[in-house]
Amino acid sequence: MKAYGYIRVSGQGQVEGDGPVRQEEAIRGYADKHGISIEKIYREDGVSGTLEHRPALAQMMVALEQNGHGIKTVIIEKVDRLARDFMVQEAIIRDFRKNGFELISVCEGDELLENDPSRKLIRQMLGVIAEYDKDMTVLKLRAARERKRARDGKCEGRKTYEETMPELIAEIKKLRRKPKGARRMTHREVAEELNHKGHKTRLKKEFTAQIVQNILR
Repeated sequence: MKAYGYIRVSGQGQVEGDGPVRQEEAIRGYADKHGISIEKIYREDGVSGTLEHRPALAQMMVALEQNGHGIKTVIIEKVDRLARDFMVQEAIIRDFRKNGFELISVCEGDELLENDPSRKLIRQMLGVIAEYDKDMTVLKLRAARERKRARDGKCEGRKTYEETMPELIAEIKKLRRKPKGARRMTHREVAEELNHKGHKTRLKKEFTAQIVQNILR
């Protein structure tokens, strides 16, 4: 049996953190335990749980519908990796069910698409809890900013790489510049060169092609 994996991280800090690694390990661990071969993992970096900017999800759904590899199963770490918003979760799950695809959550099990009342109630409860967590996180961040503003008279947001590491940005742009008569370095090659020179991200991690691409956006 073959399957796709789907990973989503919603913020730049998560992209550079252990979220993607943790999700992939959970997906591959489940697949190995159940004799499933992961054909490809679709990864959404630094996007919210809405459906507005989800290129990897769209590409995966097209691949499932075209069925070129005979795959009809997707494994995720948790249902909130589909989306934290309950209504978006239900829309995606309904799309899976309508097309006869199977969706397996490592944490919640392989019955997310079942229509029996108990499973539907559990799925809805999980969605509501995830939505509450998202809204509460936003409220707490807002309260923290307002408290800092009241105390200090200002509240600065997260600084960009341009503000904190301008020398690094200059180095990346230099590496990406197309030499005369030669090809431009890829994002992966730039990341490898930065790592070779001992550069680290703001979170003291090694660079990846995706991080370089995000920095240059």
